[in-house]
Amino acid sequence: MNERISVIGLGKLGASMAAAFASRGFEVVGVDVNARAVDLVSQGRAPVQETGLDELIAANHGRIQATLDHENAVLKTDISFVIVPTPSDENGAFSLQYAKWACKEIGRALAKKSGYHNVVLTSTVLPGATRYGLIPVLEYGSGKKAGRDFGVCYSPEFIALGSIIRDFLNPDFTLIGEVDERSGSQLEALYSRVVSNAAGSARMSLENAELTKIAINTFVTTKITFANMLSDLCEQIPGGDVDAVTNALGLDRRIGHRYLTGGTGYGGPCFPRDNVALTYLAQQLGTSAGIAEVTDQINRRMPEQLAKRILAKVRRGATVAVLGLSYKPHTHVTTESHGVYLARELSRHGLRVVGYDPMLPEMDLDELRRDIAVLASLRECLAQAEAVVLATPDAEFDSLTAEDFKNEWASVTVFDLWRRLNVRLSDIPHIQYVPLGNSNDDEANSARLKELWGEPSKDDAAKTTA
Repeated sequence: MNERISVIGLGKLGASMAAAFASRGFEVVGVDVNARAVDLVSQGRAPVQETGLDELIAANHGRIQATLDHENAVLKTDISFVIVPTPSDENGAFSLQYAKWACKEIGRALAKKSGYHNVVLTSTVLPGATRYGLIPVLEYGSGKKAGRDFGVCYSPEFIALGSIIRDFLNPDFTLIGEVDERSGSQLEALYSRVVSNAAGSARMSLENAELTKIAINTFVTTKITFANMLSDLCEQIPGGDVDAVTNALGLDRRIGHRYLTGGTGYGGPCFPRDNVALTYLAQQLGTSAGIAEVTDQINRRMPEQLAKRILAKVRRGATVAVLGLSYKPHTHVTTESHGVYLARELSRHGLRVVGYDPMLPEMDLDELRRDIAVLASLRECLAQAEAVVLATPDAEFDSLTAEDFKNEWASVTVFDLWRRLNVRLSDIPHIQYVPLGNSNDDEANSARLKELWGEPSKDDAAKTTA
C-alpha cells in the first residue's frame, strides 16, 4: 500500500494535489525547479493562488515536504505524480520538453532504487506521448524496463481553476491509462483512499486514456458552443429566451444541464488549446476532427461579434465598464478570457474601456493595462460608465441593483451576457437592459418570421378547407 507520494511540479494542480494527498494522511514530497515555490511550501504556505489551498497546506504542513531534488523525492516515496507544463507548440500539439526533463531526473533516481516505483503522468498529452515519448526516457535513465521494474500510468485530472481541490477530491471518475495491470491497480487503490465520493475508475491503455482526456474537454467545449449558437438564434425570434430552451434540453438525460448555458465563449489555459490539439492529431493520423476545428473557430469569433452588437448601441468615445476580466469566476487567470478579448476589441473601436474583476489583487495588471483602464473597485467602474458589460457570472455582480447604475448619464445601457440581473434591471427607466440570448425586438423578429413563411397561398387555403 502506498503511504509516500511525490508530486513533481508545484503549480496550481500539483500544489493542490499535494495538499489533498496530505489531508488524507499521506506523507508527501513536493518537487519543483522554482526555489521560491519550494520555500513557500516548506513554510506551510501556498506557492500559487487557488481556492482553499493556503488553508489546506497550513493544516497539513507536518505531512508535506518540498525540495528541488528529484532524486531525493523519488527515493523517499512509492509513487510519483508528474504535473509539469505541456505547452502548445507552433502546430498546436502539446510539447513534451518539460515532461521529458522530469522523466530524465526520475529515471536517474530509479537507477538507484531497489524497490518498485510507479510513475504517473498527469499533464495533458496527445496519444502515444507517454509510451513513445516518455517511457523511453525513463528506461534509458534507469536502465530498467517499464511494466517489469517500475510502473507507468497516465492519469489526468478533470478540474477547473478556482475549484481544483474540490474537483480533485470529488471527481465523476478517475481515468487511468496503464502500461500494465500492476501499475493501474496500485493507482486505483490509491485513488480509492483519496476521493471523497467513492468515484469509480475507468482503466484502459495509455493511448486510449490520452485520447479520452482530450476528447472530454473538446466535447464540453462543443456543448458550450452549441448553447451559444442557441443564444444567437433566440435573439432573432419573438419572445426568444435561451434559458427556456436550454433548461428544457437539459431535462433530456442524453444531454443534461451542465455546460449548457448560453453566455460568452470558453477560455482558460486548457479548453481552447485542446480543440486545436485534437485537430492537429487527426490531421497527423490521416483523418479529421471537423467538429473540434469548427468549435474553435466559432469560439474565437465571439468577442468580435459581441463587440459589434455593443458598438451598435453605444456612441463612439463612450466609457464602457467590462465587469469580469478572468476567464471564469473564482480565478485570477485571464488566459483566453473573453472578457479581456471583448474589452480590447471595444477599445480598438474607439471606446474608453474600464475594467474590474473580484479577483483583481491576484491578476497580472501590467498585461491588462496595455489596452484598458483597470479600476480598483466595482463602484468606481459603475460611476464612470455610460454602458456596462457583465462578462462573467460572478456572485459579486449578482448583488447589483438598479440604484448601482445611477450616475451622471441619463441612461445606462447594461449588456448582461449571462442574464443574471434580468429580474432587477428589466423595465427600469434609466437603464436600457440588453440580455444576451433574449429577444430584444419582438416586433422586428415577428416581422422577419412572417416574411420567411409568407402569407398563405390560394392552394394552401384550398388544402386547409378540404
